[in-house]
Amino acid sequence: MKKGIHPHYGPVVFRDTSANFAFLTKSTMTSDATITWDDGNEYPVIDVEISSASHPFYTGQQRVVDTAGRVERFRRRYSQGGPQ
Repeated sequence: MKKGIHPHYGPVVFRDTSANFAFLTKSTMTSDATITWDDGNEYPVIDVEISSASHPFYTGQQRVVDTAGRVERFRRRYSQGGPQ
């Protein structure tokens, strides 16, 4: 690898602001804000609005989508004329 062209890859804390959840991982992202982690060390912290702790797919709180209405609209729109 060439020296000096790659970003620094180090430990970073990602904090989900909507679920009050944080996890420590490695990333090339940086931040001026820091947080003291459970091990007593300070790490840069990146605030995110959604993570696996608050995403509807992972929490099981998905919204029900009106798929029947979508299908009917599709059929009405594309069944009239046009190449078949």
